[in-house]
Amino acid sequence: MGRWQPDSQGRLEQAALALYSERGFENTTVAEIAAHAGLTERTFFRHFADKREVLFWGAPMLEGLMVSAVEAAPASAAPIDAVAAALEATGPLLEERRDSARQRQRIIDANADLRERELVKLASLAGALAGALRRRGVGEPAATLTAEAGIAVFRVAFARWVSDPKSRDLPQLIRDSLGELQAVTARR
Repeated sequence: MGRWQPDSQGRLEQAALALYSERGFENTTVAEIAAHAGLTERTFFRHFADKREVLFWGAPMLEGLMVSAVEAAPASAAPIDAVAAALEATGPLLEERRDSARQRQRIIDANADLRERELVKLASLAGALAGALRRRGVGEPAATLTAEAGIAVFRVAFARWVSDPKSRDLPQLIRDSLGELQAVTARR
């Protein structure tokens, strides 16, 4: 094996997804992932803290993207519109990874510990969005309520997107889900 391996992280991620899908998350070791990718365990640990992180390594990037979108929203935008812009900003990034996102979600859905980790990630996203809204001058509890509602919209839209290969693009599903939320909260 040569010293330099191009796209080690991507190869490890692909190997892990394949093995988790085939054998299950619990029955797959780091050594097996590294071997499947043609790499060493040491290389694995240069990229990931543990085998769970193969599934969650993109969370900081996603959070940064969403927070930047809230910060870039026009000052006149309502808090929910700033959050909607943040959710829609994830579309291009996730669209290019749709097949692996679908595979990743099946793996997470099959494991209680991974579902818990996913909820922690989503709670962190909600906290980051609430912080961005507070920096825009949105008070409490409005900032937290808006951020949590936004993450609920994202979860529903994302679940629809990964479960149906023929579904529309993610930003459209986010807009549809936000419209549903607005419809159920409208005063009559």
